[in-house]
Amino acid sequence: MIIENETMVTEAVIEAVSRVEDPRMREILLTLVRHLHGFVREVRLTEPEFGEAVRLIAALGQKTTASHNEVMLMAGSLGVSPLVCLLNNGNHGESETQANMLGPFWRDDQPAFASGDTLVRSPTPGPQLFVSVSLEDASGRPVAGAEVDVWHSSPEGLYENQDASQAEMNLRGRFVSGEDGRFNFRSVKPAGYPIPVDGPVGDLVRATRRHHFRPAHLHFMVYKPGLKTLISQVYSPDDPNIDSDVQFGVTRALIGNYVRHDTPSAEHGFAAPWYSLDQRFVLEAGEARRPIAPIRGKVTAEASEGQ
Repeated sequence: MIIENETMVTEAVIEAVSRVEDPRMREILLTLVRHLHGFVREVRLTEPEFGEAVRLIAALGQKTTASHNEVMLMAGSLGVSPLVCLLNNGNHGESETQANMLGPFWRDDQPAFASGDTLVRSPTPGPQLFVSVSLEDASGRPVAGAEVDVWHSSPEGLYENQDASQAEMNLRGRFVSGEDGRFNFRSVKPAGYPIPVDGPVGDLVRATRRHHFRPAHLHFMVYKPGLKTLISQVYSPDDPNIDSDVQFGVTRALIGNYVRHDTPSAEHGFAAPWYSLDQRFVLEAGEARRPIAPIRGKVTAEASEGQ
C-alpha cells in the first residue's frame, strides 16, 4: 500500500498485523495498533515529543541490569502491574483477591528452608518478626506440599540484591507447606522504602509531585501444580504511606495484622519489642506456573556505593 495520508498509515499497519497466524497475538497487536495510533492522534504528538518518548523507552532498557529492572518498576509506577493483577485474579476482577503484583525484586533461585528457620543470613538490625502461614483451597482444605517463596526488604529499606553489605539471599527463602498446610519462619519486620529514582521512573514520579515510597510489606509466592500460582504482598498497617503507595499496590484484602509485643519471647528468643503475623492464603484452582524473574543477581559493592 502506498501511503497517501495519515489515515492510511493505520490502515496499512492493521492490514499487515492481520496476517499474524496466532489468534491471541493477532488480537493483541491489532488492539495495540488501534489504541497507540489513536493516542498519537488524540494528543497530536509532536516530533520533539516523539523523540523524547523514544529516548525514554530506550533509557528503561539501558537502566535495567541483572540486579535492577527499570521496566518492571515503571509498570508499577503507571499502575499497569496492579491492574493486570486485579483483572486476572478474584474471578477475573469480579471479587476481592489476595493476589498482588510480583514487583521488580523476586529471584527464582531463593534458598530452601525448613519451617521455623530464619530468613536472616547476615546482621540485620530491626524488630524481630515471627510469621505463621496457612494455606487452604477454595473448599477450606489444607494445601500440603506447596512451595512458598518469601522475600522482603531490610528495615533500612533495601533488598539484598540492591545492597552489597547484605549477605547473598539475605531475607529470602523458599518453604514447603506441611500436611496441615502450614509453615512458619522468623525474620525482621520490613520497613517502607524509596523506589530508585535515578532513572526514567524518577522523572515520572517527580513530574507527578508524588513521594517515591512503598509501604512496608512481605512478598509471598505460592506454587503447587493443580492450583493457580498466588503472588501476593502483605502490607503493614502502621506504615505512614499505606494509603499512598507509589506503585499503587495496596488493597484492603492485603493489609496484614502485624501484632506488636512489648515483652520478650523466650519461645522465639526475641527481645522486646517484636512482632507476629498470622497469615492465611486461599488458593484458586488454575494453572501453576513460575513467572520469569525480573532480576538475576546482586549489585556489586561499587554499584551499591553509587546508589
